[in-house]
Amino acid sequence: MSILVYLMTADLHLSLQKGQVLYRAGDQSTSLYIVHKGKIKVYRLSETGKEQVIRILTPGDFTGELALFKESIHDVFAEAMEKTEICGIQRRHLQEFLRQHPHISWKMLNEFSKRLEAPEHQLTSFVSENAETRIAVYLTQQAEESRSMEITLSMSRKDLASFLRTTPETISRKLTKFEDKGWIRQQNQRKIVILDLKSLQLSLL
Repeated sequence: MSILVYLMTADLHLSLQKGQVLYRAGDQSTSLYIVHKGKIKVYRLSETGKEQVIRILTPGDFTGELALFKESIHDVFAEAMEKTEICGIQRRHLQEFLRQHPHISWKMLNEFSKRLEAPEHQLTSFVSENAETRIAVYLTQQAEESRSMEITLSMSRKDLASFLRTTPETISRKLTKFEDKGWIRQQNQRKIVILDLKSLQLSLL
């Protein structure tokens, strides 16, 4: 059973419209938030104001987990990408909840470990690989995670470019190149069908 099921008695139930901010960098972190419906974009802003996407949260994902351990300050922004429903639970109630349900603590620790690993792998890829390889890696990972050759991107080309440290123009150009090679077919801006996963994977070698 997902963490969300156990938190239906949460302190907060929020409904956000597209573009509405859940929290901003500098806000105090006092609650754990779980996405019930919709999507949340977590990002940082550079000194020049450029947005850097860190992750996309979908139903069942959570953010604000540092509130579990101590009072802290958010160093990122969390913004609704579409109409989104959020459940929230304050730190003191969360700690009591986890004492009553220790098996949920293990699920959360497992998720924390995944989040710690992801930035390391992502940073290594960004430093050592070119944009074309990063895009190919992203597509193969999406196919493996969804267990389907039909991929629906969870973010816009602009946000994907921010996440992969490249530009929307480069994303479009490389996807067109993959399509010309017969590896993929673009159905629209979000939907991509992988026609030749093996060749896409071999391009990474």
